[in-house]
Amino acid sequence: METLNYKGYIGSLHYSQTDKIFWGKIEMIRSVVTFEADNAHDLEQSFQESVDDYLQTCQTQGITPEKPFKGVFNIRIKPELHKAAYEEALRKGVSLNRFVEESITQRLHA
Repeated sequence: METLNYKGYIGSLHYSQTDKIFWGKIEMIRSVVTFEADNAHDLEQSFQESVDDYLQTCQTQGITPEKPFKGVFNIRIKPELHKAAYEEALRKGVSLNRFVEESITQRLHA
């Protein structure tokens, strides 16, 4: 899936064949922030305006804007894989968190 990036926020991109519009939403935050346009150029502008509006609304209301990536996430894996990863981390003398971080890093840079 294609995405847009602006000020640390990621916007998903979708097309509604029924409505004949492009639309998206800011991903990885609990607040629902959407944007739409009739063409790709305007969609990017609409996304940026939505991010700016979200940040301005948070400031006006005196609340801290949600950060899309805090460095903490839960994953669901098979118990056998969880055990194997823990055992390998133990053998390497690192925490499970460190092992998973290194594994993801290696996969992304492969």
